[in-house]
Amino acid sequence: MQKPTQSSVERAYDILRTEKANPLDAIFAPKSVAVIGASEKTGSVGRTLLWNLISNPFGGTVFPVNPKRHSILGIKAYPTIFDVPELVDLAVIATPAPTVPDIIAKCVDAGVKSAIILSAGFKEAGTEGVALEQQILEQAHRGKMRIIGPNCLGVMSPRTGLNATFASTMARPGNVGFISQSGALCTAILDWSFRENVGFSAFVSLGSMLDVGWGDLIYYLGDDPHTKSIVIYMESIGNARAFLSAAREVALTKPIIVIKAGRTEAAAKAAASHTGALTGSDEVLHAAFRRCGVLRVNSISDLFDMAEVLAKQPRPKGPRLTILTNAGGPGVLATDALIAAGGEIATISEETSVSLNQLLPTHWSHGNPIDILGDADPQRYTQALEIAAKDPNSDGLLVILTPQAMTDPTQTAEQLKPYAQMASKPILASWMGGADVAAGEMILNRHHIPTYPYPDTAARMFSYMWQSSYNLRGIYETPVMPALDSSSGIPDRNCVEKIIQSARQAQRTILTEFESKQILAAYGIPVVATCVAKSEDQAIQCAETIGYPVVLKLFSEIITHKTDVGGVQLNLKDAEAVQHAYRTIESSLNEKLQHDLCKDAMNRVSTQLFLGVTVQPMVKMGGYELIIGSSLDAQFGPVLLFGTGGQLVEVFHDRAIALPPLNTTLARRMMEQTQIYKALKGVRGRKSVDMVALEQLMVIFSQLVVEQRWIKEIDVNPLLASSEQLIALDARIILHEPNVKEEQLPKLAIRPYPTQYVRKWTMRDGTPVTIRPIRPEDEPLMVQFHNTLSEQSVYFRYFHLIKLQSRVAHERLTRICFIDYDREIALIAEYQNPETQTRKILAVGRLSKIHGTNEAEFAIVVCDRYQCQGIGTELLRRLLQVSRDEQLSTVTADILADNYAMQKVCEKLGFHIERTDDPTVVKAQIDIT
Repeated sequence: MQKPTQSSVERAYDILRTEKANPLDAIFAPKSVAVIGASEKTGSVGRTLLWNLISNPFGGTVFPVNPKRHSILGIKAYPTIFDVPELVDLAVIATPAPTVPDIIAKCVDAGVKSAIILSAGFKEAGTEGVALEQQILEQAHRGKMRIIGPNCLGVMSPRTGLNATFASTMARPGNVGFISQSGALCTAILDWSFRENVGFSAFVSLGSMLDVGWGDLIYYLGDDPHTKSIVIYMESIGNARAFLSAAREVALTKPIIVIKAGRTEAAAKAAASHTGALTGSDEVLHAAFRRCGVLRVNSISDLFDMAEVLAKQPRPKGPRLTILTNAGGPGVLATDALIAAGGEIATISEETSVSLNQLLPTHWSHGNPIDILGDADPQRYTQALEIAAKDPNSDGLLVILTPQAMTDPTQTAEQLKPYAQMASKPILASWMGGADVAAGEMILNRHHIPTYPYPDTAARMFSYMWQSSYNLRGIYETPVMPALDSSSGIPDRNCVEKIIQSARQAQRTILTEFESKQILAAYGIPVVATCVAKSEDQAIQCAETIGYPVVLKLFSEIITHKTDVGGVQLNLKDAEAVQHAYRTIESSLNEKLQHDLCKDAMNRVSTQLFLGVTVQPMVKMGGYELIIGSSLDAQFGPVLLFGTGGQLVEVFHDRAIALPPLNTTLARRMMEQTQIYKALKGVRGRKSVDMVALEQLMVIFSQLVVEQRWIKEIDVNPLLASSEQLIALDARIILHEPNVKEEQLPKLAIRPYPTQYVRKWTMRDGTPVTIRPIRPEDEPLMVQFHNTLSEQSVYFRYFHLIKLQSRVAHERLTRICFIDYDREIALIAEYQNPETQTRKILAVGRLSKIHGTNEAEFAIVVCDRYQCQGIGTELLRRLLQVSRDEQLSTVTADILADNYAMQKVCEKLGFHIERTDDPTVVKAQIDIT
C-alpha cells in the first residue's frame, strides 16, 4: 500500500486533534451568551455587562435573563434560563450571592456549558460564603459545567470581540494572554495597555478560582495559536500541583511571567482578606516558580516588558552581557543594574580586543562596557557590534545610544536592523533622548529589537531573560541516575517502617537521634557510628569500643536541640572524661528544668527527658558543616532545604529551598543558590568536596522525603562535607501527630516517580524484562532505542518519517523523557544483560491526558527485533490499568489504516475500531468508566 504524503497525514492528524474541543471554548468562543441579572439601571453591573456584549460583536447571540423585564436595552428578555430559545454556551451571572447556587442548578438543567460568576460575597465574606461555593460546585459537577469566578471582572477575548466583563473599555487585540486574580488591577492594566499600545489574546479575571484555576487557563492559552506569552498577576496559587504541572509544560514553548502579591507579611494579610485564600511562604513559592520554568518579576512594567522581549529575542545561553555605548555614564549605570540583578559583565576576548583596536579611536574604553566615544557614527556602531557579537565570551548585547552632536539615532537604528535576529544571542537597545530618538526606536521595535528609554532597565531585562533561560535549562538538563544499591537492600524501607510505626504506637512524634540516623542509614546516607548508653558504665564501654576521642550527646525522646540544654560534650579522651561528661549532661538538663519548671513538674518530666546519652566518635572537623532538611509548607507540602549548617544556621541564613523530588541536575542547581557552594568547589588551596557524591546524597535524601510521608520534618545538621567524606553527624526527625490519618497526609506539589508501576515481566521467548515508567535519566537509552527502529516502525508511530538526527535531538527527547506524571505516563520495557549489566529499551508506551477533558490518548512503539513477543499488548494492558487508577473516562488512539498489528492489539483488549473522515486513519476507543 502506498504511504500517504507527510503533509496529508499531518493535515488529517491536525483535523482529528482540533475536533477534540476544550470545555473552556464555551467561555472564550461562545456561540450564545445568557446575561443573568441583566438590568436597565444606569451604572449597574448587569447593564454594563450587557452593553459590553452587544456593543462588541463576537459572532454570537446575547440573551438577557430578568424575570421583571420584557426587554432590556431594546433586546427581548427572558424570565428564566429555561425560556431562552437556544442552547446556551455561556451564562454570565450578576445577581446577589445567595441566589447563585439555584441559578447554577437551573443552568445545569438547561444544558448550559459554562458560567462566569461576577457576584461577590462568597468565601472572601466568611463561612456563609464558603457554604454557598460548595453548593455551586455540587450543582456544576452534575453537568460538567466549568466556572470562572466568583468575585471577578469577567473575560475578554479581544481577537473575537467577546467582552463578558463590566470594564469600561475593551482591550486591544494582541498576542499576550493576561490572567489576574484582582478585578481592580485588571481595569488599571487596561488603562496602562492603551497608553503603552499593548494588545491581548485573552484578558481574564479569575476571582476566587472556585473551579477554573491557573492550570486550566495556562493549558488553554498554551494551546492557543494567537497567544505568544502568558502574564499573570497572582495573589494565591490555589491548586499548586495543577499550576506547576501546566506551567512546566507550557513554559518550554511560551514564556510565563508572574508578578506575585504578598511578598511581605502585611501584603500577605491584605491578599488573604481580599481573596479569602491564605498566602504561603514567599520563599517556597519562588522555588516553585523556578522549578516549573516560570519567570517572576517585581513590577507591572517588567511583566509586560518581559512578555515583549521574550517574544522578540532568543533567550541567552549565559549571564554575560556585552554593552556597547557612545557615552561612559550610561554604560556604568547599565553595568551596576546588570550585576545587581544577577547578571555578569562579559570579559572581552583578546581577539575581540585586537579587532576593536583596529576599528575604534585610541581612547575607546578598552574593556566592557565598550565605549565607542561620543562622535560614533552609524558605521562605527554597526562595525563594533559585528565584532562584539562574535565574541564567544558574550551571551547577549546591549546597544546604548545617547544623542550627541555626531549621533544619528535614526540612521544608526537602520544600520542595526540586520542584527535583529543573531543566532542564539539576544540584542537589546536603549535609545536615550525622548522625542529626538523616537524614529530610531520605532525602527528597532518594528524589527524585533526591544528598546528602553533607560539602559539600567535594559540591563535588568537581560538578567530576567537569563533567569528564564536558567530556570528552563535546569528542568531539561539530563541528570545522572541516582546511585541506589538495590543489591545491598538500600533503601531498606522495612527498617524505616518499623521505626516509624514503633514511635507512632508509643504516641511519639519526635524520633531519637539514634532512630533518625537509622532511617538515614537505611537510605544509604552515611552516618557517624552511634551507641546508646543508659548509664555511665555503658557510656564508658561504648567509648572504648568506638575508640577515643568520643562525643557524648543527650539521648531523649522529647528534646531535639541538645546544645540548648548543655546536652553535647565534645573531644572526650578517656573514661574519666566520659564519666564526667555523662554527669554534666544530666546535671545541665536538671538545672535547665529547675529554672523553667516548678519542682513537681520537673519530677514528672525529668525521667522522660533524660534517657541516657549517645556515644559517637569525635570526627575531625576538617570540612564544611552543611544542613539538609525538609519541612512542610501550607500550599506546597514537603519542601527541601540546603545550606550552611552548624550551630549558627539561623544566624547565617545561607540556604536554598526546592521542591522534591530532586534529580542530580536539580540538586546541583539548589546548591548553586547558596554562598557556601563556592567554598565546596574548593577555595584557597583546599580540595573540592566530592560534588557528584553530594548531588547523589541530596537526590537520595529527596527520595526519603518523598517516600516516607509520615515524616513531618527532618534535619541533618551538621552534614560534614570534605574532600574525603560526607557524613551526617546529627539528625532530627519529627513525625505527624498520632491522630493524623494516612489520607490526611500532605501531598507533594510535584508528583513523584510512580514506583507502583515498576513490575517484572517475561516475553514469549522467555526473556525477562522490567516494565517501568520512564524517567529523565533514560535519555541516553532512548537515543539507543531510536537507533534500532526501522522506517516502518517510525512511520507507524509518528504518521510520517522523521530523520534519526531529529528523533534523538535533546530538545525532542526532553518531551519524551522529562514528563509530568500528573499529565502523562510513559512505560518502557527494559532489558538488562546479566553478564555486562548493560541496559536497553525494547518498547515504549505512552498515555497522555487531553487538556480540559477526562480522556487520554495512547501510543506504542516496539523495537523491530522484539516485535511479536507480546510487549505491545502488555504495555497497552498496563496503560489501561493506569487509566483506571487515574479514573479516566475514555482512552483513544489514532492509528494508520495499514497498521494492522496495532489494530489487532487494540481489539484484543476491548477497543472499538472505527473509521474517520480520513481514509488513511482509523480511531481506536475504549470506555474506562
